Amino acid sequence: MPKAIHPYEVIRQALVTEKGTYLAAEHKYAFRVAKGANKTQIKEAVEKAFDVRVTAVNVMNVKGRERRWGRRRVLRPDWKKAIVTLAPGGKIELFEGV
Repeated sequence: MPKAIHPYEVIRQALVTEKGTYLAAEHKYAFRVAKGANKTQIKEAVEKAFDVRVTAVNVMNVKGRERRWGRRRVLRPDWKKAIVTLAPGGKIELFEGV
């Protein structure tokens, strides 16, 4: 049984990128989500937060990249990314006009 996470803690950040704007034409939106969240929790959180119907959720773990800080090399933390597909006719206003 996965650990219960409050729906508003699942979605961390909306990812507004060039690729994300192309996906928006296909009713797909990208989010940075909590590492412990599963597909069901992500679906419920998006439906509750944006009042839309979600048909599919794809999840991927993104490795943290190595950064330079002076002479040191620092590894950024790993994070989880979710691409959410909405039902036809659904859209999230947060991504419009970007």
